[in-house]
Amino acid sequence: MSVFRYEAIETSGAPVQGVIEADDRKAALQLLGGRGLFPSTLERGEGAGGAGSGGGPEHPTSNIERRTSNGEGAGGAWGVGEPGAAAPTAAVDRSSSQEQHFGKRIRRKEITAFTREMSALLSAAIPIPQALNGLGEQEENPALREVVLKIADAVRKGASLSAALDEHPKLFSKLYVSMVRVGEEAGALQQVMADLANLLEHEDEVRGEVVAAVAYPVFVLAFGFFTVTVLLTVVLPRVMGMLQDMLPILPLPTLILLKVSGFLHRYWIWVLLGLAGAVTGVWRYVHLPQGADAWDKMKLRLPLVGGVFRAAALSRFARTLGTLVKSGVSLLPSLKIVESTIGNRILAQQISRVAEETRGGDSLAAPLRKLGIFPGTAVQMIDVGEETGRLDEMLLKVAETEERHMRAQTKMLISLLAPILILVVGAVVGFMVIALLLPIFKMSRAIH
Repeated sequence: MSVFRYEAIETSGAPVQGVIEADDRKAALQLLGGRGLFPSTLERGEGAGGAGSGGGPEHPTSNIERRTSNGEGAGGAWGVGEPGAAAPTAAVDRSSSQEQHFGKRIRRKEITAFTREMSALLSAAIPIPQALNGLGEQEENPALREVVLKIADAVRKGASLSAALDEHPKLFSKLYVSMVRVGEEAGALQQVMADLANLLEHEDEVRGEVVAAVAYPVFVLAFGFFTVTVLLTVVLPRVMGMLQDMLPILPLPTLILLKVSGFLHRYWIWVLLGLAGAVTGVWRYVHLPQGADAWDKMKLRLPLVGGVFRAAALSRFARTLGTLVKSGVSLLPSLKIVESTIGNRILAQQISRVAEETRGGDSLAAPLRKLGIFPGTAVQMIDVGEETGRLDEMLLKVAETEERHMRAQTKMLISLLAPILILVVGAVVGFMVIALLLPIFKMSRAIH
């Protein structure tokens, strides 16, 4: 058994501090929750008697509490004169100071892990404030710890979990907040959090597979680009200088390589600035509404790769919509949420048209079939799901089908892309080798 010092809030709002004996931290949180206390801090103590007994002898086997109220010199609801009373306020202030930075420091996988752990704690019947506070204090990432403790503080003060999460839109999307809100209203928050964790984990898995598949071709391309650049700007200018002095007339491949190498060697800074300017201009353009539309339209029309983008967007649409419907969100709000999370503005516009026609009384399958967004078999599955009342199951099956297509197409493209890049890099390096050897062969013939 261990002794823990705690500061907590009663359901009436009165602050309490003291010590409690429990096997571990989780057991201490459960004991405090059973008493109707919402802890703001919980620390393992040594001999805990001095924490709340006014400096008397230690009582490791007793649960000691010291209540602070307006009639006991507290000076307010939080106890202005109490040393422990300032801790919750200080935590809020720290989280406010970190608010502008956490979006850059908290990874998506950490949000997924937080969701899974929250689901596990709720399934163990631990109240929401205690669960949040326990996760926040155990979190290793300082930025995420500040956010979770801020959410816990908002819930202790009476806000719903969905409203507290909605204060952090960079971390918790509309989909996340909407599902939590539905779980709160339906009294099934634990199940909804589990569904959310499954959805986020699946998306992380798919994203990881794509990144792993693309890593090798990207490495080949980057290494080839670096090698060619070093040869053209550092090595070849010195070699070509000697060859040019020795031969009055250079072969055409050698002359081409010499001109390119000389240009890059002389104007490399301007080439870098030009590339940086072009990348910046394209980046700004695709972040404008018309540029984003043009970019998303082009992605769908690209040969070979366009099918992968479409399959990825449609699988995300079906899985997200199926998860929302399964959690109890009605169809029209679900379509509006999916419209903002599908990841392609052109398809989002079509989803918006689907939502408008569904609002008029049509089924989901009819506008999907009319617009040709999904393949015929997928629309048929959705139609059957609507007729049998199993729309969520059919949408998730459609998502699995589209994901299989996307993975198969991605593997095929990567299997083709890697050798193509190797051939391209080899051709460039081979051209450079030939351009270097031709003058040498010419000199050898002249000597003989």
